[in-house]
Amino acid sequence: MNAPSSKRNARIALATACALGVAACAQPQAPSLPAAPARAAPSAAAQAPTPSASAATQAPTPSTPSATQAATPSSPSATAATSAPEKAATGPLAPLAWLAGCWQGTVNQRDFREAWLPLRGGMLIGAGQQVMHGAMQDYEFLRIEPRPDGIYFTQFSGDRKEMSFRLASTTTDDKDTIFTFANTTSDFPARLIYRRGAEGWLYETIEGPLAGSDKKVIYPLRRVDCETGQFVRE
Repeated sequence: MNAPSSKRNARIALATACALGVAACAQPQAPSLPAAPARAAPSAAAQAPTPSASAATQAPTPSTPSATQAATPSSPSATAATSAPEKAATGPLAPLAWLAGCWQGTVNQRDFREAWLPLRGGMLIGAGQQVMHGAMQDYEFLRIEPRPDGIYFTQFSGDRKEMSFRLASTTTDDKDTIFTFANTTSDFPARLIYRRGAEGWLYETIEGPLAGSDKKVIYPLRRVDCETGQFVRE
């Protein structure tokens, strides 16, 4: 066989092998390129972005709470308005519950003051003091309580014996209410009178026979604020 025939037969055999999926017909792959050298990682300084000059304006600024957002503590008056109202006084001393608070007056250059606690436990507790030119002249402790035979007003101080007055009558004169307490002994005063007047006035009267004649002393008091001493008009 001549050379051209041999070459042609070789090509036919190769084509046949490729058609049959013979591995020998696989074409050689192009040589792979060498891998590019790894680039060094940028330094931390290079990675961190440099803040621009406008960063201050870009950064979120915490907002200041508005007047409506800010929690405002409630005033005492607002708290009092929302609190439950006090229950009306009950029991035999209810007609005298108005005494609770502070009372102040002046007679013959003597400043006198009474302070009564609210009616609790079926009893009214108070204290009185008289001062003249800044010096204390007298003091007393007071209580009003119900007993089996009536309502009693009792006074006592450190250097005097206890004196009790029994409620003898409750009357009215126009808008005033008059509570008359009678002494349970023959000592002066024979009567102790608490007259509740209008506009926050209280008139205390002691009267009775003394040294062969009738004596009567009236102490006008006005309701005042227990802390400031300012008059309180009812």
